[in-house]
This record gives sequence, C-alpha cells and structure tokens, in this order.
Amino acid sequence: MQTKKIIVHGLVQGVGFRWSTQALARQMGIHGNVKNNADGTVAIVAQGDSLKLAEFISKVKASPSPAGYVDKIEVTDIEEKPLHSFNVVF
Repeated sequence: MQTKKIIVHGLVQGVGFRWSTQALARQMGIHGNVKNNADGTVAIVAQGDSLKLAEFISKVKASPSPAGYVDKIEVTDIEEKPLHSFNVVF
C-alpha cells in the first residue's frame, strides 16, 4: 500500500474536477481525499496498491473532468495512516 500527495496545476477549479476525481477514485478503489488550494491548484491524497495508484495518477494527468485540463502534476510519497474512503474536502 502506497500513499501519494498529488498537486494538480491547470484549469482544475470550478470545473467539477474534485467531484470527478472522487468518482474516479471510488471506481478504482483508491482511498484518500481531494481539495482546492488557495493558489488555484488541487491537492489529492491517494492511497492504494502501486499498480492502481499509477493508473489513477495517469488518469488524473488526463483530467477526470471534461471541462478542465491539467498542465502539470507534482507527486510525492507521504506517510499516512490507512484510509478507508475517498472524499472531497471543503
């Protein structure tokens, strides 16, 4: 089980990006959360097995929201206790 922090840059606020990311994560069995940052980026904490997590990150790069787009992402490994769901954080 791996946990990653993903910072997403691009048109990712106000386009349903968080909700689309939540739907994608739940569909793939990824646990964690997604929230808007004050600087216009979106932060995702994602936890899952390495293959599913790599696939999830790839799909995030392609933008799960058809109205948005991703310019770049930053991915870092983090230590996190086991997570049991995927939620939008306000």
